[in-house]
Amino acid sequence: MVTAFPAPTGAGQLAGLAEALRARVRGEVRFDRGTLAAYATDASNYRRVPLGVVLPVSVDDAHQAVAVCREHDVPVLSRGGGTSLAGQCCNTAVVLDWSKYCHRLDSVDVAARTAVVEPGIGLDALNDRLARHGLMVGPRPASHASCTLGGMIGNNSCGATAQAYGKMVDSVQRLEVLTYDGLRLWVGATDDAHYQRVLAGGGRAAEMYQRLRRLRDHHLADIRTGFPAIPRRVSGYNLDELLPERHFHLARALVGSEGTLVTVLRAEISLVPRPAATALVVLGFPDVFRAADAVPAVLPHRPVAVEGLDSRLLRLGGQLTAPVVGELPEGGGWLMVEFAGDSPDEAAQRAARLCRELRRLPAPPGAVVLDPASRDRLWRARETGLGLTAYPPEGPATHEGWEDAAVAPDRLGAYLREFAALLDGYGYGATALYGHFGQGCVHSRIPFDLASASGIATYRRFVTESAALVVAHGGSLSGEHGDGQARSELLPLMFPDRIIQAFGEVKAVFDPDDRMNPGRVVRPRRLDEDLREAPVSRPWEPRTFFAYRQHGHRFGAAAARCVGVGRCRGHGSGVMCPSYRVTGEEEHSTRGRARLLDEMLRGEVITDGWRSTAVRDALDLCLACKGCRSDCPVTVDMATYKAEFLAHHYAGRLRPRSHYSLGWVPVWARLAEAAPRAVNALTHAPGLAHLVKAAAGVAAQRTLPRFATQPFTTWFGAQGCRDVPSGPGRAEVVLWPDTFTNHFQPEVGRAAVAVLADAGFAVTVPGPSVCCGLTWISTGQLRVARQALRRALRVLRPQLRRGVPVVVLEPSCAAVFRADLPELLPDDADADRLARQTRTLAEVLRERAPDWRPAPLNRHAIAQPHCHQHAVLGFQADVALLTACGVAVDVLDAGCCGLAGNFGFEQGHYEVSMACAEDRLLPRLRQADQHDLVLADGFSCRTQIEHAGIGRTPLHLAQVLAAALAGQR
Repeated sequence: MVTAFPAPTGAGQLAGLAEALRARVRGEVRFDRGTLAAYATDASNYRRVPLGVVLPVSVDDAHQAVAVCREHDVPVLSRGGGTSLAGQCCNTAVVLDWSKYCHRLDSVDVAARTAVVEPGIGLDALNDRLARHGLMVGPRPASHASCTLGGMIGNNSCGATAQAYGKMVDSVQRLEVLTYDGLRLWVGATDDAHYQRVLAGGGRAAEMYQRLRRLRDHHLADIRTGFPAIPRRVSGYNLDELLPERHFHLARALVGSEGTLVTVLRAEISLVPRPAATALVVLGFPDVFRAADAVPAVLPHRPVAVEGLDSRLLRLGGQLTAPVVGELPEGGGWLMVEFAGDSPDEAAQRAARLCRELRRLPAPPGAVVLDPASRDRLWRARETGLGLTAYPPEGPATHEGWEDAAVAPDRLGAYLREFAALLDGYGYGATALYGHFGQGCVHSRIPFDLASASGIATYRRFVTESAALVVAHGGSLSGEHGDGQARSELLPLMFPDRIIQAFGEVKAVFDPDDRMNPGRVVRPRRLDEDLREAPVSRPWEPRTFFAYRQHGHRFGAAAARCVGVGRCRGHGSGVMCPSYRVTGEEEHSTRGRARLLDEMLRGEVITDGWRSTAVRDALDLCLACKGCRSDCPVTVDMATYKAEFLAHHYAGRLRPRSHYSLGWVPVWARLAEAAPRAVNALTHAPGLAHLVKAAAGVAAQRTLPRFATQPFTTWFGAQGCRDVPSGPGRAEVVLWPDTFTNHFQPEVGRAAVAVLADAGFAVTVPGPSVCCGLTWISTGQLRVARQALRRALRVLRPQLRRGVPVVVLEPSCAAVFRADLPELLPDDADADRLARQTRTLAEVLRERAPDWRPAPLNRHAIAQPHCHQHAVLGFQADVALLTACGVAVDVLDAGCCGLAGNFGFEQGHYEVSMACAEDRLLPRLRQADQHDLVLADGFSCRTQIEHAGIGRTPLHLAQVLAAALAGQR
């Protein structure tokens, strides 16, 4: 049954709602098309465009927002990280996004092991703050980097550690809640004395408690028998928490209600001690079914996590799992069993005890205790399972929709066998099976066809049969991700009619008019409507500059690749996504930008196509760091999408001034060769410098780089080539003269020549007028970039066809050759050759001169890898080379430096640029020993560090190696 409500649909009605919200809410009120597009979906298969979005600055602010919505009779939807997989976080409602401002940790009681938090606080952020107390939140879902506590409460989240600490419902002590009709109060466990005090107080609270108590008593027998007695029952409302033996715990009854009953304003949660040490033992079985059969034998050993995975998941893990697969015991299915202890020895002893016990079984599994590095790698693969399985290389894309059913652990093996047979019967036999096997919860992404009417009908039949199967095994439709739109319609298959009736009665107590996230749990919308890929959506498929070969040559497929898990919204390690880390804006996350591009192609919310200012503004703060290309579980490449968009957005139109100044730096640099001192004097003279920067669209706070008085190519042609030995026995390499090395820091090029010559190479350098086109790509001037790349290929063609390596010192230029070039010139065989033959300095030395060693430096260095090294090139060769040269290197996990080529120089970007640097990089450099070398191969990275004025001089790898050569002479 479709939920109906008198939502304002006319422009005038929406304007009145927006105006009223802005008058009473101190936070941000947004009804613009870009915001609506960004919030139209979550991590599920569903899409519903919201009425508007409110970002409250406090819980009182949210209270006001709900009051305005009530006065205008419109629905309300609370949203945390937006990572829900069943459609809980997309609805035609006013969305309250708690994550930007309402993320305070109000208090911590270390002795009682409790904390009071606001709903927008991130799980990882909270655990980081609790670490100094030796405490943490028990449940830890795979989305821990991006999920919020409010979302975890709304969803009753679990994760691997629920094995030891239970679901989120087990961690909630009290909730401060707000009903749609304006009642605000704290709720928790309710003894008789508290109940009588509430009744004596009268009013709406007394009425609510009294009705709930009567409802509980009326359905007492049904509640005691109608809920599956399994560890992972997440479906339905938690009416069992109202039982007398559970102290009529109203707060816990509200956990998992998906925002359909109340708005959670604050939560008091219980905490658990942080384990001092853990050990991971991996058990190998012939297949995943026998791994499931072994779970009951493992559980008495009280592990903190028991995860199952099959060979398909490991195979799809690619580079992430490849290094660890050889360390695992033989088999086709595995259990990851983690133990905690007060010391590494204690944790290891518990793991060893399990291994000894399992050897007594008739068919004992293979067992391996992983070292910490392999353990962490395998956990990352397991936590990234959703992304790893979303786009398998050998088959169609997969979807959630039936991805977290749960049964009792002792029924898991039997259930999995029947479920696998059902998958085979529908042609879904290649589906990877994994999950929280210790609690009987199975994850799977299935290759549903959700883009055709027949495929959707098949999807509906499959999930209906799957629901019947799990119920036949005494299980739950959802063991972790909740009901949302994906499973609410199926709840009558799982629960008796009187329990379904009780759910409706509970809804009537809290939200009789169905304004709280309507269409979920009670009076649900159909599971096969509102699908993002439904055939009623016919996105526009434009012609593009990039080939998008990985996506079937379709920009639409690339833009729609995001599955919404929100890793780009995390505040932990990695590069992705620097602008979101600074602004906290959904539209500035990789996910938000992908959503806007997808909506642009749909043409419903964003109707002006490539000319869209909403998309342009969302992309404006994208640093094109390419961090998402490696950190995103589904490898979204927003830098490429931004370049594509800019190319079309400004086609035939005047561009920003910085596109002409910074975008055309290769040309201006060549012109400056004629009189570099005069140009430097002009661009740095007091009074004139400000005018030059204003005319060029450069931030006033920036100092323009000085042109070198002698470009690198000039030096090489006049002197360098004579200093480089040649002849038989010397391997030829081409040293690419990128614009930044050639015209701004030629000393880096000279150092590289010295190193390569000493390593036994014959070095050649192309002429001065070649360029990889980087600055034109980053500003979306792709026709010019193609011309530059074609010229580069013509110049390099003889060496390319002889297989000569091309050594590129600037990481962003090397990334152009490896990643962008084949996409911009997909039909050019020499483009593919250059992509294959491009090498960093470290790579060519490790591959072609493995025995070369300068004199040991015996120094310590801190290294800031360029974002494009992180995303495209890798940094392993650099570490290995430095280690061999006597340099102990600490590779910073400090994210993007914030300059990002032209980005940090452009007007309007300076504050965000420096905030990116201050996020992690600059604090780490300030803390470092002043005698440490600072290594940064990227011209942008070195420039940003110098502009920060922290007294550190960053060096390129070539300069460090050349210094070692100088020392040995």
